[in-house]
Amino acid sequence: MIKTYLISLAVSQSIFFLLLPLWLSLTAYLHPIVIAVVWFCVTALAALLLFLWKKQVMVVPQKLFHACLILYTVGLLILLFIRPDSGGNSYNLVPFYTISYYFSGQVSPIIAVYNLAANIGLFIPYGIFLKSRAASMRKTFAYSVFVIAAVEIAQFAANRGSLDMDDLILNVFGIFAGYAFFPIFSKAVYVKEN
Repeated sequence: MIKTYLISLAVSQSIFFLLLPLWLSLTAYLHPIVIAVVWFCVTALAALLLFLWKKQVMVVPQKLFHACLILYTVGLLILLFIRPDSGGNSYNLVPFYTISYYFSGQVSPIIAVYNLAANIGLFIPYGIFLKSRAASMRKTFAYSVFVIAAVEIAQFAANRGSLDMDDLILNVFGIFAGYAFFPIFSKAVYVKEN
């Protein structure tokens, strides 16, 4: 088991540092904490995939699981509210307008993929968390829409980003992707109650 931890750490850190120029380019218009969020995601994903591949289970104390989720949330809130380029005080209330713009060819494919993937991928941990708490799909949907809409409105009101219906759609989709991914997650990670 220790060997699997060490291998996952070596692989994840190698990937992270090999792609460091890419991660650093992301800080051009985001808060530098994006590097820490990306590091956490790469490290966690590498460990999860290796444990799945080796058919081993990583035991994580519930307090550590919650502490990681809290730190992750703080990182995301910093990314959303404290960044050099806030995106102005714009809004889009038309579903799929921004998404279709990303696919229109008017935006660099790298930026389009990054924005779409980030809006989905960064919310997957919340779906995993809600499913681990045995939240029903209805409650998960209600929590997701309420909290993400509140964050979108707060960004708009604080002039720290745009209010975008598509962000809401993609973020909720990310939460449900995490919710659906939970059975796979639980094959490699056991959150042990304290």
